[in-house]
Amino acid sequence: MHTKKGGNCLKLAYVFVEHPIHHLDHTFTYCADGYTLTRGMRVQVPFGSKTIVGFVEKVEDISDEEVRRFPYTLKPIISQIDQFPLLNEELYELGNWMAQRYIAPKISCFQCMLPSKLKPSSTHGSIRMEAWVRICKQNDTKLTAKQQSAYEDLQKEKEMLRSVFYEKWKTPGKKLIALGLVEVFEKEKKAILENIEKNKEEEFILQEDQKKVIAQVEQEKHHRVFLLHGVTGSGKTEVFLRLASKEIEKGKQVLLLVPEISLTPQMVKRVKQRFGAHVAIYHSGLNAQEKYEQYQLVKEHKVQIVVGTRSAVFMPFDRLGLIVMDEEHDTSYKQDSTPRYHCRDIAINRGKYHDAKVLLASATPSLESYARAHKGVYALLQMPHRINGNFPSVRIVEMRKSVAKGESYLLSDALLDAIYDRLQKKEQVILLLNRRGYTPILRCISCGYVQMCPHCDVAMSYHKEEKVLKCHTCGYSMNVPTHCPNCHEASWRYLGLGTQKLEEFVQIKFPDARILRMDADTTTRKHAHENLLKSFDEGHADILLGTQMIAKGLDIEKVTLVGIVNGDALLNRSDYRSAEMTYDLLEQASGRSGRGEYKGEVIIQAYDPNHYAIQCAAHHDYLSFFQQEMQYRHLTGYPPYRYLVSMVFSSKNNQDIQQSAEAAMRILSKKENCKILGPAQLHKIRDEERCRILLKGKDEQLLIHYVKDVYDKHLQTKQKARLDIDLSPYMLD
Repeated sequence: MHTKKGGNCLKLAYVFVEHPIHHLDHTFTYCADGYTLTRGMRVQVPFGSKTIVGFVEKVEDISDEEVRRFPYTLKPIISQIDQFPLLNEELYELGNWMAQRYIAPKISCFQCMLPSKLKPSSTHGSIRMEAWVRICKQNDTKLTAKQQSAYEDLQKEKEMLRSVFYEKWKTPGKKLIALGLVEVFEKEKKAILENIEKNKEEEFILQEDQKKVIAQVEQEKHHRVFLLHGVTGSGKTEVFLRLASKEIEKGKQVLLLVPEISLTPQMVKRVKQRFGAHVAIYHSGLNAQEKYEQYQLVKEHKVQIVVGTRSAVFMPFDRLGLIVMDEEHDTSYKQDSTPRYHCRDIAINRGKYHDAKVLLASATPSLESYARAHKGVYALLQMPHRINGNFPSVRIVEMRKSVAKGESYLLSDALLDAIYDRLQKKEQVILLLNRRGYTPILRCISCGYVQMCPHCDVAMSYHKEEKVLKCHTCGYSMNVPTHCPNCHEASWRYLGLGTQKLEEFVQIKFPDARILRMDADTTTRKHAHENLLKSFDEGHADILLGTQMIAKGLDIEKVTLVGIVNGDALLNRSDYRSAEMTYDLLEQASGRSGRGEYKGEVIIQAYDPNHYAIQCAAHHDYLSFFQQEMQYRHLTGYPPYRYLVSMVFSSKNNQDIQQSAEAAMRILSKKENCKILGPAQLHKIRDEERCRILLKGKDEQLLIHYVKDVYDKHLQTKQKARLDIDLSPYMLD
């Protein structure tokens, strides 16, 4: 046993270890003698036969007598990683709240808040260092003229990057180092803030809707959640920038959240033009070092405004004045791995703590948010008019009739004619098809066999460019088999439509058109989103073709036609949000057309043109859609009328799943005031069988309590299946 020599007490540290596993979701006790530790610091600790990283929860002194009562031998901490806590008190308490609310291991909550280089993890990687130079000794030797100039230059600057110093004084600089007058030392690599010229706010003349919204937000002096329902092209971004400017003038910090990396470049450009260089950018397209550098800019108060995607909500702010969540309806704000948080919840929680205003904004607000605004929980703000005064005209093409007349099932004659017209006028076109790849299904026409992913119960998609089949769920790829594995005939037929096939078809129809394709396959490289959008914005392409990543946020003046292929495809999903997602996608995509001085047009191709989601989108009528969809949600008992909690059991052994699900049902069958759906078998993913139990009820806290009972029993009985819990699941298919 480790004891303190010559003393009567011992310092203990209670540590959460790095593994985000449910049965390790408690602190482990270590001897911390000789260390100055506080809550939120990382330490290296022995764990079994390995050395891993942990997060200090608390430190306390106890007597030798108390130590002797311990039923185990205390091991000492191996080393202290941090000199200061990584998470401030607010973020630490936020992590505790997340662990309780989302029923997740505490360490997973702390890990999701930090850039990978700072995560409590033994695989976090080292922080990149840079070589700098500084004078370390007063000159008492005779130097050449160049050496003297280099010495005086460095004396004036105090310290310089070695690469910059060598760029100017390479030979004399090396000599000064050799003479011992200058030393090389290492400093942490920092983000370089660009020198960007600011635009003046006065250059933008505000519309009446914009003035009214800004005044309404400014009237509120304390924390309040606002929902801004502003139609596409109504000037929401300018409202964000004006409100941000007012908070920055007060010495406050501002967070601008955008849902996807594809939206970031245009928002970043607008923000940097308004506020100059002092802006941090944080999204998944940055590498680990870049994320760390941006994080440090905020922590060291070198920037006052952050533009970022979901994880930016955890930036280390200490004086937040405003959080803006643009396109608040977007599903990418929901984290789909543990902890399964919604960015909106975190933003509102942090807004309360900082007494900051939270502005949720969208042309197609989520039903939950609009219902809360309708009830007065959120303050509802409206911007119903476009700045240019013109909504694009919308045409719906019923594809059953078009195909029956002999037209292509890919693009109708109406859409082909409209594309031709825009190309003749030197205007630009956006074509949306929310499915990447060449074709979604490879089927044998002899026996009907469909090539499925061997690891997931989903059909593999054909990618013609690489000549492979890919699973869009797990990423597995394989060569196209020459013969059907079922009947051994060479009779494959490629069915369906993907962005690659659409691009090929459009290029054949319009051989002189310059086409850009933007989907998950063309945007894997760093800065690919930014470069593609910049190229299109600068007029280097006539047609931008892609998946839903091109449907939101783009503001390109010469786009006068948006064509939506398979506009009702999402309605075929067995998910209660399918109509809402359809409406959102159509309305958002339509909003890309006619944003400048040119009149815009939208053509929606659909097989079910009379569905209310399509009709409401065609008439830009959110309120009618909201009313009809709320009737459906009320009848079926789905959010926002009922809360949902999902429990998914996963294992490679189906017997383990059945055993865990049956144990859960024995507990839940005794519960009242909730409806239990399931267990229902789900399709296999990554070689794991899955089944789900769904709870519905009016009292969210009661549902959480019930699920916590199942979770605790699941751990106590050491069930072999993995249990994933999701409050307010977004997808149920």
